[in-house]
Amino acid sequence: MIRLDASSPDFAAKFTTLVNARREADEDVARNVTHIIKRVRDEGDAALKDLTRLFDKHDLDQTGWKIDRADCLAAWEGLTPELRDALELAAERIAVYHAKQKPQDSDGIDELGIRLGARWRAVDSAGVYVPGGRAAYPSSVLMNAIPAKAAGVRRLVMVTPTPNGEVNPLVLAAAHIAGVDELWRVGGAQAVAALAYGTEKIAPVDVVTGPGNAWVAEAKRQLYGVVGIDMVAGPSEIVVVADGKNDPEWIAADLLSQAEHDPTSQSILFTDDAGFGDRVAAAVDAQIETLSTAATARASWDANGAIILVPNLVEAIPCATGWRPSISNWRATKPRPCSTWSTMPGRCSSAGIRPRRSAIMSPDRTTCCPRGGARFASGLSVLDFMKRTSFLALDEAGLAAIGPAAVALANAEGLPAHAKSVAIRLNN
Repeated sequence: MIRLDASSPDFAAKFTTLVNARREADEDVARNVTHIIKRVRDEGDAALKDLTRLFDKHDLDQTGWKIDRADCLAAWEGLTPELRDALELAAERIAVYHAKQKPQDSDGIDELGIRLGARWRAVDSAGVYVPGGRAAYPSSVLMNAIPAKAAGVRRLVMVTPTPNGEVNPLVLAAAHIAGVDELWRVGGAQAVAALAYGTEKIAPVDVVTGPGNAWVAEAKRQLYGVVGIDMVAGPSEIVVVADGKNDPEWIAADLLSQAEHDPTSQSILFTDDAGFGDRVAAAVDAQIETLSTAATARASWDANGAIILVPNLVEAIPCATGWRPSISNWRATKPRPCSTWSTMPGRCSSAGIRPRRSAIMSPDRTTCCPRGGARFASGLSVLDFMKRTSFLALDEAGLAAIGPAAVALANAEGLPAHAKSVAIRLNN
């Protein structure tokens, strides 16, 4: 765990090193992903079968390519009442939240008499990738599938790796409540390629969303353009900005809620109280020993965790915002404008309820942003599953008002056919 002091002369350099440190897997996966994509594109189902046998250790012809919707219903019915209630509450809150994001069509006539507007519609089909390796997250199902349904996607396909042919029943139950139309027992870069290009069994989709490992992220990066994507996800982070009046046990739990995800995750505390930072560090060490995810959390905290002492919390905000996707326990009465995916102001805003992972509080994201990506990217929303078609309609008066300028600009840009397509109408 790294300790930094903002008053130190070399703080800027050390802080830059901290946030720019490469935390992705050491292996260069790009070449292997390119090979996998080519195989799926050229060989289709045969490649999926072979790669599933290689990576997930089972034969799709024996375990089954497609998981029946009846199996999802059975998994739902087999849940304990507590888990069923939790998933229902999560699904309800996600649906309500995203229903409000659906954009409205526009249509109007401006001061020159020109009709301008836009039409919004959902893509026809979308694919959702749900991890199934290191851990299985039903919340990932809900937070990707429900916005797609809210947008109006007609065909929603889910792919998930099933090591040894086994799938988490919670994931199946979440697929049932989210209304997933197809569920395929394939994962990894090959699953993303199948969704992009299609195979004999799996029809292609228009958009692929969802989190995954470095192979999945690289596949999405390489296939963007063949298929739409939400983004290329990277190592995940959390920043906590807290003064000494907070409970160190609470803050430690917030930091570990991120660290337990993956050894590459990063958890950072900004505080203006050195003693409080010491107490948080001690609490983190104590709490790690109680976690079933202790090995992952320890690796993450030791390699990527940090406690940063600042003169006052106001000075912490420029460091934290525009760089990390979420801030929790910021003791402000209202969220302030900042370049983060989400903020969680107030002591009761537990990091475990933040949009990054849990689906209860204010769910808008399950996939993490690469370092600094919050400067230009937003959390997953209904808009990721929709497209906008703009339209413009002119009558003779409107053409007369803007046509000459269009001709002049087209000629200046060396596009005579563009100019003529306007001028020929003006001359008539």
